Amino acid sequence: MEPPPNPEFKMNMIDENPSRQIIGFPVAALPFDQQIQLMLQWAKSYLSKVVCVANVHMLMEGYQNSSFAEVLREADLLTPDGMPLVWMLKLMGVSHQDRVAGLDILDAVCQLAPSQNVSVFFLGSQQIILDSIKQRLEKEFPNLDIAGMEPLPFRALTLQEDEAIIQQINNSGAGIVFVSLGCPKQEVWMAQHKDKVKAVMIGLGGAFPVYAGLHKRAPLAIRSAGLEWLYRLAQEPQRLWRRYFDTIPLFIWLASRELLIRPRDVHPEEL
Repeated sequence: MEPPPNPEFKMNMIDENPSRQIIGFPVAALPFDQQIQLMLQWAKSYLSKVVCVANVHMLMEGYQNSSFAEVLREADLLTPDGMPLVWMLKLMGVSHQDRVAGLDILDAVCQLAPSQNVSVFFLGSQQIILDSIKQRLEKEFPNLDIAGMEPLPFRALTLQEDEAIIQQINNSGAGIVFVSLGCPKQEVWMAQHKDKVKAVMIGLGGAFPVYAGLHKRAPLAIRSAGLEWLYRLAQEPQRLWRRYFDTIPLFIWLASRELLIRPRDVHPEEL
């Protein structure tokens, strides 16, 4: 994994979270390091926050599902994971926007959390994947405080099980909870647990198995070209072809229409 952009930033207070509307959803218009800074800033105060790591698939899920759309609009931070969202932000006037992807968030947070006295909790996925993640983290980030790791069953939790998970996370002292349940399940779960889980919840979806070494991440050149979806399709064609067929053409049409009917946002700092 390549190092995230400018990881050695200072913890200065960020008073606002600027965003731009992309097909009706407020995608954060902040550089990578500032978005990581904001997450850690919240985590140090044990604030209950929801961070959705957005790509085209996620926004199209929201576009086609009104209840999920509300989940995304109510999130505290909607990061631009997919390159099409980064390109959209740049076309809207955010000239220096970079990608804020799940794996890079994981890497940057684990690198910087120890210096901020922030511990992390991993929730979801399978025990074998969590074990592999822990082994890698212990090698790469020996000072990282892992507050806990807990897989979740595929079925819905009972009320008692859910309350036990909330208590486990809150008692662990974690400032950040990485959640891997897949989109849109993990975003819905985080929204339902806002103000219950006293930590910053970050939905990482498929980042867990990639970090654990079960799946390969696309090379940097492919990611930068916005073709990571094609790389993933080649790895899992039966699971992904329908998703991409249903979402990519419609997103291109919606995004093009949005860019054509709205003026470009220009800000004084860009002049």
